[in-house]
Amino acid sequence: MKSYLLLLLLCLFAGCKGQKSECDSFTDLNFHESFMGTNLSVKLLLYTGANPDCGHQLSHHDLTHQPLFNLSRRTAMVIHGYRPTGAPPIWVSHMVHLLAGQDDTNVVVVDWNRGAANINYFTAVANSRSAAANISGFIQKMQEHGASLSSIHLIGMSLGAHVAGFVGAMLKGKIGRITGLDPAGPLFNGVPPADRLDPTDALFVDVLHTDMNTLGYKESLGHIDFYANGGADQPGCPKSIFAGKSYFVCNHQRAVFLFLCALNKTCSFTAYPCSSYSDFQDGRCLSCEPLRPAPCPVFGYDVRGWRDIVVQQGQTRAYFSTTAESPYCKSSYRVDMVTWNQFTRWGIVVLKLHSGRRVTETRMDHKVIRFEQYTATRMLAQFDEDLHPVQKISIRFITGNIIGPKYKLRLLRIRLTPLGEPNRLLLCCYDIILEENTEASFRPRPCEEPGF
Repeated sequence: MKSYLLLLLLCLFAGCKGQKSECDSFTDLNFHESFMGTNLSVKLLLYTGANPDCGHQLSHHDLTHQPLFNLSRRTAMVIHGYRPTGAPPIWVSHMVHLLAGQDDTNVVVVDWNRGAANINYFTAVANSRSAAANISGFIQKMQEHGASLSSIHLIGMSLGAHVAGFVGAMLKGKIGRITGLDPAGPLFNGVPPADRLDPTDALFVDVLHTDMNTLGYKESLGHIDFYANGGADQPGCPKSIFAGKSYFVCNHQRAVFLFLCALNKTCSFTAYPCSSYSDFQDGRCLSCEPLRPAPCPVFGYDVRGWRDIVVQQGQTRAYFSTTAESPYCKSSYRVDMVTWNQFTRWGIVVLKLHSGRRVTETRMDHKVIRFEQYTATRMLAQFDEDLHPVQKISIRFITGNIIGPKYKLRLLRIRLTPLGEPNRLLLCCYDIILEENTEASFRPRPCEEPGF
């Protein structure tokens, strides 16, 4: 106690200059400020693995007195989008923690809330170019102090994805990577590449689409474009306007939450190159032959193994599906059936997998399937749970027939191939008679043929 009082007295008389302990935080505005409009101001907040909870504001002009900013490390810069209410994005803190947990990574949050916060979306779009000029000027300062442009990764959400694209263009496409999370569509759909994100803006550009019919961009923007659930309506998002704000933003925001799950490694989103979502659902694109010898692309942070092949291939579209809730993982099987019927049958198929008392079900009902005599039919079955080992399979053939004779469907062979699980056995069964709208169950056995 005496020593503490002595130190206090010395400080009072000699003048103590303690180190600044406060953390710098993201600009928090209210709706009134957004309604009145804000003038552009860009704030750069640094986080590292040593300080993931405490941001340190970086100077735009002087990097010589920034001991926490190690320019020999990789740098991830997070760029938010349009902020109509002025409130900070709810996802920024979580993303900072996950990015800072990567090996030797600086995380810089680009806070351009003053400029993005405006009830007038047109004004925010106009400010995006100036925000990009500010960011590119800072990156040039980083380069002057020894940073490599190829070690910089820009992660942009919505309007922020196009800001990242403008930054990349200003730096002649030498930025290492740009990740666009559902890039904004309004005022950008249909414009030339110079006025939006495009593959020439970085050495590697990957894009995720989750709301392309409303707030997101419709067409391909990167070296690889991932389309979650087709890129439009996301499972679990409201279908009615009576759900309020969530009805408008849920699909758009899902892009961020999928990226967070991928960062957290709670789910591996393996995607399949395909020309359309319909072809993907039909099971026509369940291998990654166009990218061989590279593995199938996986949406998320780690792109090693397939990035270079994708860049060489040109623009690639890849599709994957998710569940309605976090961690959004789907368990997928390729289903191959050979039917034997004198007459053509039409219908949809419902599959159930059983493991002990656990059961998971999927309806392959995106379109009515045509089953013909001695014809191989391929489908994609996706389940909300990954059950292993599978002890029983139930199958139901559903038609629109309500009255009249009961139609039957004879399956000579049915095979389930687990996707993304090369060490698991293929599941087969032979010669099953299905009566329409009636469930039949069987125990799978190892397949006799190497494939069909």
